[in-house]
Order: sequence, then C-alpha cells, then structure tokens
Amino acid sequence: MTKISVEKNPDAKRLNELGVFAWDIWTKDVSRFPWHYEERETCYFLEGEVVVTPDGGEPVQVGRGDLAIFPEGMSCVWEVRKPVRKHYRFG
Repeated sequence: MTKISVEKNPDAKRLNELGVFAWDIWTKDVSRFPWHYEERETCYFLEGEVVVTPDGGEPVQVGRGDLAIFPEGMSCVWEVRKPVRKHYRFG
C-alpha cells in the first residue's frame, strides 16, 4: 500500500511550480466520513486540521500549510477536527 505523503510548509516557489493557487477549493466542517480515492489527489491546506486513517494503516495528521498527496486506490476515514479549506487536484 502506498502511503500518504505530507510536505510541511512548502515554499512559495514549490507551490507556484505545481500551480496550486489555480486549483479548485474544497471546504468541510468538522465531521467524520469514509473515503476511497479512485485517483491520486494532491492538495494544499489553507485552513483546518484532519486525521486521515487508511484502512489497515496508521493515522496521518494533516493541516494548515501542508501539501499532501493521497494515493490512488486508498480507502480511509477522514476525521475533520477543525474546518478545512484546501486547494485540490485529482490525477
């Protein structure tokens, strides 16, 4: 199983190279829900705090200032602890 990748506080150059600020924005209030990734998701957290627990894996905390990559085919549970606002891109 491929793991969740988290890059803490990437610099502006890295974010601009990826085109992060042109990506769509997703928001979610405090909640808990299952999720399955049909394709890879790359996202940059503007606000919030979540714990994502892959099926059969260890919990990963992600939040404001983090660039995260969730692998294709992963099933997990999202626990949104502080409301989330993030840029995201699939594929």
